[in-house]
Amino acid sequence: MTTTDRPHSLWRDTAPGIPVETWPVDESEVVIAGAGLTGLAAAVMLARSGHRVAVIDAAEIGARTTGASTAKLSLLQGSVYSGILRSAGEHVVSAYARAQRDGQSWLRAELADAPDAEERRVAITYAMTAAGDANVRAEETACRTAGIEVERRSGQAGLPFPVSSALVLEDQSQLHPMRALGALTDRARALGVHFIGGRRLTGADASGDGVRVRTSRGTISAQRLLVTTGFPVVDRRGFFAKLTPTRQMVAAYRLPDPAMIPDGMFLCVDEVTRSLRAGRDEQGRALLVVGGSSYPTGRDPDTRQRLQAIDRWTAQAFPGAVRDRWWAAQDYRMAGDRPFFGILPGTRGRILAATGFAKWGMTNAVAGALALTGIVDDAPAEWAEHFAHARVGVRGAAAMVRSSASVAAEAVQGWARPEQSHAEAGERARVLRRGLEPVAESDVDGRICAVSAVCTHMGGVLRWNTAERSWDCPLHGSRFAPDGRVIEGPATRDLPRRDGKVRAGTDRVNPGTASDTASIE
Repeated sequence: MTTTDRPHSLWRDTAPGIPVETWPVDESEVVIAGAGLTGLAAAVMLARSGHRVAVIDAAEIGARTTGASTAKLSLLQGSVYSGILRSAGEHVVSAYARAQRDGQSWLRAELADAPDAEERRVAITYAMTAAGDANVRAEETACRTAGIEVERRSGQAGLPFPVSSALVLEDQSQLHPMRALGALTDRARALGVHFIGGRRLTGADASGDGVRVRTSRGTISAQRLLVTTGFPVVDRRGFFAKLTPTRQMVAAYRLPDPAMIPDGMFLCVDEVTRSLRAGRDEQGRALLVVGGSSYPTGRDPDTRQRLQAIDRWTAQAFPGAVRDRWWAAQDYRMAGDRPFFGILPGTRGRILAATGFAKWGMTNAVAGALALTGIVDDAPAEWAEHFAHARVGVRGAAAMVRSSASVAAEAVQGWARPEQSHAEAGERARVLRRGLEPVAESDVDGRICAVSAVCTHMGGVLRWNTAERSWDCPLHGSRFAPDGRVIEGPATRDLPRRDGKVRAGTDRVNPGTASDTASIE
C-alpha cells in the first residue's frame, strides 16, 4: 500500500468550491448555524415558505461531516432499525422509517436536475459470522415492522468474498455530497438565502421577543436559531451526556481492474464493520471507497492503526488495491438510538437543533430539516413528535450511565496521568505538565506550537490524534488543530497559547484570527 500522509476528502477534491459571503449580517428572521446538508436543506425549505434566512459557518460549506461521509442516501441502514425497535418500540421505529423515506424523497427531488450528485444503487447489509447473521435476522424483523420490505439472501451478494447472509434493498442512492450541497446552495441563493463564512456560533440568548445569536464576529438578531452543527454547541440541558461522539476512517482505493469494484452499497454488521461503495477521482476514474474502524473520539492511542487496518482488510479482500487518499468524519449517537429534531429545552421555543444521526446523516439530515422547518411553520410532519424530545428510555438511560462513567474515568485519568509522547518521521507531539496545567506541544511540518492541553468545553485533557494530527478530547469529542484552533465538537473557544518562543524559520500563528477559520459544522 502507498501512504498518503494528509487526509483529503474525495468529495471535496472532486467538486468545485462553494463560495460564501464575508460581509456582516446583524439581523435575519431565521439564522441557521452550520452549512452542512441539514442546514442547507432547511435553508431551502424555509426560504420557499417565505422566511428571510442567513446561514453562518466558521469555514466553507460542507467543511466537516457532510463533506467527509460515505454519503449513502439509503433506507437500509445496517442495524439501526433493530436498535430503535429494542429501545423505543414499534411506533418509533415505524416513525423513523417514515422520516427516512421523506428525507430521501425530498433530496432526490431536489437533485433531479443534478445527475452528477446522485446515483441509484442497490443497498446490501451483509454478515460473515454467526453474530453478524443474528444481527441480519434482527434487522430484517425490524425493517419489516417499520414497513421496509427487504429481501434476505445467502451467498456472495455481489462481493468477491463469501458472505453468510445479507439483506437487500433495491433503488437506493449514493451521493456525491459536495455536488449535492452545491445544487442546494444554488437553489437557496436564488431564493434569497445569504451564506456567511468566518462566523462561528459561540452562544445564544433567547427571549420572548427573539434570539440574540452570538458569533465570533458579533451578534445577529433573529426570531429563530436552527443549530445544525452536529453537536448543538448552545447546549444548556446536558445534551453532552446524551450524545456519544465517534470518528470513522474512510479511504479510496485504486484496483487493478475497475470491474472489481462491487456495483452497490455494502455495509457489514459483524463486530468489525466495513462500508463499501464506488467513487471517482478528478479524472473520472473509478475508485473503491471503504469506511470503518470507528472509535470514540479522543480515546484511541494511535489512530494510524485504524487506517492501517482498513488497508490490510482491503488488500486481502481486493488483491492489488492501492490507497489513493483517505479522510475521516465525526458523528454523534443519541442515548436511546433515535435522533433528536426539536426545540432545545429552556430556549422559549426560539432555538432548534437536529443531532444524533448515528452515521446515517444523508437521510437524517433532510428528515431533521423537515422536522425543524415544520416547527417554524407550525406544520409538523406526522412522524416528527417521536423525535422532538430528548427522551432516552430505559435502555438509553442505562447507556447514559455507562457513558457518563466512561467520561468520568477519562477525566480522572487525563488529569492524573496527562503525560504522553508521539514521534514519527521527524514529527513529534507530547503532553507534559507545567505546574498544575497539562501543556500540549507539537512540531508538525516545521511549525512548533505549545497550547493548553485542557479542552475549553469541560476541561478534559486532550490526546494526540496520530493520523489526523489534531488534539482531540476524550470526553465529548471536541477537536483542535496543533495551534489550538477549534476544529469541531462542543467547544467554541480556541486553546490558549502557552509558547513564548518559536524556533527560527517556523511560522507563528496569529491567535487573534484562529477562531475565525475553524469550522462549527
